[in-house]
Order: sequence, then C-alpha cells, then structure tokens
Amino acid sequence: MIQDIAPKKYDNHYVEQLPEPKDWLLVYRDKDVLCRFEAGMIFFPRVEEILQKEKDMTYLFSISGERFFLLKNQIEQEPDGYIWEKPPVFRNAKPQYRGFAGITGQQLEEWYHSNRFCGSCGAPMVPDHAERMVRCEGCGNMVYPKICPGVIVAVTDGNRLLLTKYANRPGVVNYALVAGFTEVGETLEETVQREVMEEVGLKVKNIRYYKSQPWSFSSTLLCGFICDVDGGTDITLDRTELAVAEWFERENIPLEDDGVSLTREMIDQFKNGKI
Repeated sequence: MIQDIAPKKYDNHYVEQLPEPKDWLLVYRDKDVLCRFEAGMIFFPRVEEILQKEKDMTYLFSISGERFFLLKNQIEQEPDGYIWEKPPVFRNAKPQYRGFAGITGQQLEEWYHSNRFCGSCGAPMVPDHAERMVRCEGCGNMVYPKICPGVIVAVTDGNRLLLTKYANRPGVVNYALVAGFTEVGETLEETVQREVMEEVGLKVKNIRYYKSQPWSFSSTLLCGFICDVDGGTDITLDRTELAVAEWFERENIPLEDDGVSLTREMIDQFKNGKI
C-alpha cells in the first residue's frame, strides 16, 4: 500500500527546526503539487531552488533522514523544469516514499490552511513551538491535525464478494468495497453495520478486523473489516451513494491489487482465497 515504504522509515515526530539547502520543499497550489520527473522518478524542489525566506517554511516530517518542509506562502518563482501536478500523481509515483511524502504533506498543508483563524473567536491562529498544533492567543483554543476514521468493508457470502461503484464520481470507474465515515458516538463495528445497511440494504454478522491504512487523499484513517451477509442477499441500492453493487464469485473478480490502496488489497486477498 502507499504507506509501505520499507526499508525507508517515516518519522512524523515534530521538532521545530530550520531548513537546510538540500532539504525537500513541498509546494502546493489549489491542491496541485510542484514537482518534476526524471527517468520516471518524481522530484520535489530542494530548499535552495526556491527563493523564499526560511520563516515561510515549516518542518513536516523526515523519511530515513531526508527532511521535508512545507512552503506556507505562494511561490514567488517556479524553478526551471518544474510543473504543477494533480494529487493522483502520488498514487503510482516512484520512488514510492516520495509519493507517500507528497500526499502526506498535502494533508498537513490543507490542515494548516483551513486553521489560519480560530473557529471559536475568529482571531488568527499561531503555531505551537513544542508540538504539531496551532493555538489561539485570544481564547486559548487548540487545534491538532484532523484524522477522520472510516471503514472499508468486504461483505462476503460464501464464495462471493460484494463490489460497488460510486455514484457521481467522474473518472472513478473501478469497483470498490462498501465504505464510509464513522459518526459521533459510534464504534467502528457499528459503522460497518450502518454503512452496509444504508448503501446496499444488507444485514451483516461475524465482523472482524483486517488492517488499517492512513489515506491522506481524504485525511482518513481507514479501517478494513470483513463480514458475512446475515440473511437475504438481495441488494437495495442507495443511488445517491452508489451507481452499482454486484455479487462476484471469487474466480470472476475483475480487479488485481494495485499496491496502493487497502480496498484493492482486500479484494485481492479474497480473490486469491486468503480471506
């Protein structure tokens, strides 16, 4: 999956520090990222390539000693050879650790951008110097990076797996699994039951945890679950959420693992008899 960057090691411990010339600088504009490609590899600018002041740069994280900083303000001049790319470029970027860095940095950039002012009193927020947090000096409000828990659900019926396609998602054509966000006051297992009922009208049982994945494309921590259909298997489709929901025999599942997403891994595990 996209976060599986071994032998590289991701270190998100926040320590306030200044950038050095050879550090990576992540630059975003309206969700696009500034990057270049060479021999099929993605590169971000080095600090020395961007003519900005150090105070405009915020430390994000390191990967096996390589430090990544965020440019907080608009870039003054784009270095030669760099272009603006959409977030999907991170899904299959090589080396994978740089793709993971790019999308993780974008999640943090969006958090910083959306918390420039206090949600309680409207005063400007200032960064904390000891941890990844912004605070209001007026009312004391403290805000930490947002992580939304959600579930990915493999609903099974013996040798069959339920696959879906999203509604109103231009460009998204592949099958997926039932998925949704956890609501306030709800356990993850209750989310599984509610989402399956809401989206396809099925009851489920034998809910068991598979694994999790950070999914920075939507600021989500995805939790994968496997469950069995409980009772009838006729689908009642919520067409506001889904365009298609179908049962597939194991040997007829039309997808392979893409090495990026928890969804595709779970589908592939079922397809190959490991679930």
